Amino acid sequence: MKVTIYTDGAARGNPDGPGGYGTILSYIDSTGVEHIREYSGGYKKTTNNRMELMAAIVGLEALTKPCMVTLYSDSQYVVKAFNEHWIDGWIKKGWKRGKNEPVKNVDLWKRLLAAMNPHEVTFCWVKGHDGHPQNERCDVLATTAADGGDLADDVIGE
Repeated sequence: MKVTIYTDGAARGNPDGPGGYGTILSYIDSTGVEHIREYSGGYKKTTNNRMELMAAIVGLEALTKPCMVTLYSDSQYVVKAFNEHWIDGWIKKGWKRGKNEPVKNVDLWKRLLAAMNPHEVTFCWVKGHDGHPQNERCDVLATTAADGGDLADDVIGE
């Protein structure tokens, strides 16, 4: 099955402020019917990068059987980690980068790697607010979650 996932995160630029994520899954079932599933949630005291990672994780974790996934994100942090093989280098270096500088968000990177298995995932970067209807809906979901101050089921600390 082919699945398209659009993600977005909103932290309001304040690590101590509200954060939220939005994820939209789009797929066509075996009968040819298209389905769209939306998720939103948030947690406080986090950064935008963690929001973006959480949005990708939530989308992938929602899949119950192996799929061919195209995951769109406006976060170069998420997309470049895989397209430019940053994450491979981090794992080989024991989650260090540069001059032994620790990689941030290791807990979420490990959770994302686990969520990717057993899917075939392609990461695609889209410019934020590029006008794509589903990308815009993700932005709305993320913004709503941040403004509402809702907490996700699994709160992840810094």
